[in-house]
Amino acid sequence: MHQGNWSAALYLDSRASAQQNDALLKIFSGQAGGVPAALHPLIGKVLGVKNAEIDYQGNGRKRHMTIREVAESEIEALQGAGGAEVTISNHPLAIAPGHPSIVSRSKQLKFRDHGFTLDLAGRTGQFSPFTYEG
Repeated sequence: MHQGNWSAALYLDSRASAQQNDALLKIFSGQAGGVPAALHPLIGKVLGVKNAEIDYQGNGRKRHMTIREVAESEIEALQGAGGAEVTISNHPLAIAPGHPSIVSRSKQLKFRDHGFTLDLAGRTGQFSPFTYEG
C-alpha cells in the first residue's frame, strides 16, 4: 500500500451546494494541504468524481454507509480487553492523524462502479473521529 499506484474515486453528496462541492474537491485532491495532500502522491489513477446520495449512520460500535446505487458498508468495532474498543495510534497512513483508529470488522462491504464489483464482508475495517482542515 505504501508504494502507491492506488486507483481512487471520489463521491460527493448530491445535497452539497456548489461551494461545498468545490471545497471538498480542493480538500480531497490535496490542494488544501493536510492529510489528503500527503496521500495524493500515492494515487496513480483517478477513476472519477461523481455526485451521489450518501447516507452515513453511527450508532455505538456500528457504522453504516450507503452511496446510492454504488456502495454499501456496515462495520462494527471489535471488543478488546475489558470491553474497550481496540485502537491503533500513530499509524503512518492513519485515516485521521492525531486520532486513534478504531479497529472493526466489516459485516457488509459492497461496491459496484468503474468496472469493479466487490463484495468484501468479513474483512477488517477502521473508523475514527476526524477534522480535516486546509
